[in-house]
Amino acid sequence: MNPEPDAVPPAAHGAARGVRLRWGFGTDIGLVRENNEDSLIALDPVFAVADGMGGHEAGEVASAICVRTLAKIAELPGGGRKASAGVVQQYLLSANARIREATGSRAGTTLAGLVVVERSGQPNWLVMNIGDSRIYRLSAGVLTQISVDHSAVQEMVDAGHLTRAQAAVHPRRNVVTRALGAGDEAAADFWLLPAAPGDRMLVCSDGLTGELEDDAIAAILAAEGDPQAAVDELIQAALRSGGRDNVTAIVIDAQPGDA
Repeated sequence: MNPEPDAVPPAAHGAARGVRLRWGFGTDIGLVRENNEDSLIALDPVFAVADGMGGHEAGEVASAICVRTLAKIAELPGGGRKASAGVVQQYLLSANARIREATGSRAGTTLAGLVVVERSGQPNWLVMNIGDSRIYRLSAGVLTQISVDHSAVQEMVDAGHLTRAQAAVHPRRNVVTRALGAGDEAAADFWLLPAAPGDRMLVCSDGLTGELEDDAIAAILAAEGDPQAAVDELIQAALRSGGRDNVTAIVIDAQPGDA
């Protein structure tokens, strides 16, 4: 929540049946922007990054409303671990309405994150995405992008008109096609993935992926054993590469252990 102390617990660890969670988080204004319009939440079982759009602090308001709304998932029965995609989408629709009311529909935010849920007694990552913030999973040394950007260049990549390398430098690379609080579409994409010991999840704003290639991200995630150290190095690497946007990241590790 940009981040606020009551949104991020001082002890960055928790438990789900079969796995123990450890995480780190961070955000930086970058080297060019005047305001940090990113917000984050790292409140077990919800981990999310919202990247506000609108300027004049309106984007900051939009992203903060988004993560504050998601924080209420932890108040559900069972601490939110029984949440479904349908339930989470209702929270996102609430955030969408609150953003429009607070900003007069002149601001919006992307949203990428995950909720740790249990299905048949087993832990899962319920991954969600609206816009071009991203979720990755590092497993067995392989980095995989889970989310799919809602952006103009991603549509061109999907249509075969651009390569991913061309998309990274295209003049429309910052145009998103889906956001909360702006436009006509507020539905998230969802993925449900088993959470296995050894999984390392990265949730980040495009201020990170706009500066670092996936190979560089994978190398840092593999080299830094502590999740907070990994976050710190990812942010510093993005700043060294230019820091042209706000940079926000959360790294969540699943380790062996029972609740």
